Amino acid sequence: MHATESTNITSDLIAPARWARWAAHVAALVALPSGLWRIGLALGFPLGYTDQGLRELVGSTMWGPVYLIALSMLTEVAAMLTLGLVQRWGEVAPRWFPFVGGKPIPPRVVIVPAWLGVAVLTVLWTPFLFWWTLPHDGMTDLGHALVGFLYLPLVAWAPLLAAVTMSYQRRHRR
Repeated sequence: MHATESTNITSDLIAPARWARWAAHVAALVALPSGLWRIGLALGFPLGYTDQGLRELVGSTMWGPVYLIALSMLTEVAAMLTLGLVQRWGEVAPRWFPFVGGKPIPPRVVIVPAWLGVAVLTVLWTPFLFWWTLPHDGMTDLGHALVGFLYLPLVAWAPLLAAVTMSYQRRHRR
């Protein structure tokens, strides 16, 4: 495919609405507070846990901290994928991708995983609306409240992703 063909592909696409861009950027940030908190735990800061609670959460091997850091990074990368629904790399594969670089991405390849993501995120994070009603034995009262507020933005991730996915889907109707 020539550069002019690639340019024609992207010029035929409808630009995302301003609200969709805003929502995608907010979705990319909702995982940050809880991720930073988990990284702090991995580094040995109690951050709302009692000493015993922190030992039980992190464990006594290096795998507990590695898991917490990996989970934080994976969660943030997943959140940042929402940006692909409003940016060029969600419509045309970046040139550095082997075999598909510079080629248009079929909308279904983006839309289906995005809707699956909405479903998974809804199941995963909606229960955090009830965080404060559940006891957490290894935490201090202040830590329990703090963690609730750090995880609360994740509840917004699924509706934000749904809105941005709907916008992407509408823009790519054929």
